[in-house]
Amino acid sequence: MKKVFIITGEYSGDIHASCVVKALRAKCPDVEIEGIGGENLRSCGVKLFSDQKKMGVMGISLKILVDHISLGKRVVDYITKEYKPDLVVLIDYGAFNLNVSKFLKRAGIKVFYYIPPQVWASRKWRINTIKKNIDKVLCIFPFEKELYENLGIKTHYCGHPLVSQLPPKADRTEFFKKHGLDPARRLVSIFPGSREFELKNLAKLFIKSALDLQKKHPELQFCISHAPNLPDKVYDKYIKGTDFKVIKGENQALLSVSDALILASGTVALEASLYQTPMIISYRGPFIFYLIYLMVRCINMVCLPNIISGKFIVPEILEHHATVHNISYNVEKLLYDKQAREEQINGLKGVRELLSDKVSSEEAAEEIAAELNLT
Repeated sequence: MKKVFIITGEYSGDIHASCVVKALRAKCPDVEIEGIGGENLRSCGVKLFSDQKKMGVMGISLKILVDHISLGKRVVDYITKEYKPDLVVLIDYGAFNLNVSKFLKRAGIKVFYYIPPQVWASRKWRINTIKKNIDKVLCIFPFEKELYENLGIKTHYCGHPLVSQLPPKADRTEFFKKHGLDPARRLVSIFPGSREFELKNLAKLFIKSALDLQKKHPELQFCISHAPNLPDKVYDKYIKGTDFKVIKGENQALLSVSDALILASGTVALEASLYQTPMIISYRGPFIFYLIYLMVRCINMVCLPNIISGKFIVPEILEHHATVHNISYNVEKLLYDKQAREEQINGLKGVRELLSDKVSSEEAAEEIAAELNLT
């Protein structure tokens, strides 16, 4: 029986991993799969070596560092000395997975990387680690294939998982009725992030910006998205004091029915672009983090729709520019300036056209099955 070990680090990686597992088992029902992940992998029958709750923490502290080093050592020991899989599949979560890959390579274990680190955006030197330790990269952006292959790295372009995994737009009438929203009023939705680190730095700013908009335009209504991976007590700590409706676990539906969005930077911006929902993205954190980012970045964009298109379609309001005035002004423009709104929507349509229609998880599963000689 062939054996595969999968390592994910965050909620989104767990979702992508579960899709690959389902596609792989459809091709190869007898393959044995273990890994590090969350409820999505567990629900697919994957035996978890560890769950990923501690891995999705963002920031720098001695405890985080010790936890990661300890988990890395334990999982490497288990993979190389006990489980001995035919293939390890790393998914996203670059800092942890690239470090683990060094030890797996030394042990002679074959490694694929699905959703590789975005070396084209920052820390380009990490591509050297990929070249040394990864047997094949399963990339999700069309421009990545050429980047890796030019360096002699075996690569397969799988297509972006969101293209096939993203649900269709929700029915606006039904969604508004379900959540007691007024269908006659425009809806602005706030997505302050899926990590406590982001909530700490962005929730208050985003809520103040929305209150400023509400004061100027009382006809607007607002919702706050509650990421499903964070407990209520964490969200309550950062959004208390507001009367805005909080909607939990319906992120994509909320993205699709909103008239405008205030987003933390991340994959959510790409989801919004595929729904063609006008948005601004804003991000700020400790200034030392921003200085480090400026030193390691390779491009001067942070928002995925902008990076994919090579144009500033979506306003990026970052660090010291992330103020109530700047956020509310840019959202106001998307709501009330017809030309600005149409320009962004047309730009977002172009982003979708640049991504292929490939079913990413099936492409990845096909490459894994071929490596295992199971096709």
